[in-house]
Amino acid sequence: MATIYLIRHGQASFGADDYDKLSSLGCRQASVLGEYLAACGIRFDAIYSGDLLRQRETARLACELQSADLEVQIDQRFNEVDNDEQLKYLTPEVIKTNESIQALVERGLSSSKDYQKVIDAVFNYWVSPHCDEPRIQSWEDYSTGVHQALRDVMVEQGGGKTVGIFTSGGTIATAVAHVLGLSGEQTYQFYEPIFNCSVTQLFYSGSKVSLSYFNDRSFLQLLGSQREENLVSYR
Repeated sequence: MATIYLIRHGQASFGADDYDKLSSLGCRQASVLGEYLAACGIRFDAIYSGDLLRQRETARLACELQSADLEVQIDQRFNEVDNDEQLKYLTPEVIKTNESIQALVERGLSSSKDYQKVIDAVFNYWVSPHCDEPRIQSWEDYSTGVHQALRDVMVEQGGGKTVGIFTSGGTIATAVAHVLGLSGEQTYQFYEPIFNCSVTQLFYSGSKVSLSYFNDRSFLQLLGSQREENLVSYR
């Protein structure tokens, strides 16, 4: 039996000039995650990350206490869903049939809650059979890439290994829904609740893979409480 830890990046810099950079809280979350992994005796045999800055920064900070010989292997298939691209090309279609989303867009999406509501509507349109926008990556291509990336890791690492993959909420949701045999329309229920720096554990043996636990952030709650810090964030 081998283990894959799917780890969402720490809090990014919403509203800043460079969203992709970790916020100060995001950096702290990643460092605390590293302490937690070390305290639990979780030693990675291999580390993967998407190539987004927030994913790579999280991997670097969280793995400072891992073996110095390990290099983070970059795989773009672990990148987040391209929300900016989807918003640009799919929002005009969504607002045709959704007045509440149109109102949020007209308000300017200045709050993370408003932004997330629009992302929700756009994502669900993207995975539906009604979406045929040629200027963006299709749901089929994106989800197939995530599934194949996981499969490649399993084949490359083989049995008995412990693997860390630093990625994003959309990728984790896509992987979990696939493991559970769920459709694209059912994927967003896993995307929305994923917390920053949360950990999802998969077990695999050969080509078989199963979900052990999902979206665990209890270590952030516990260590944050002990240190009088609020380390838990959603966006």
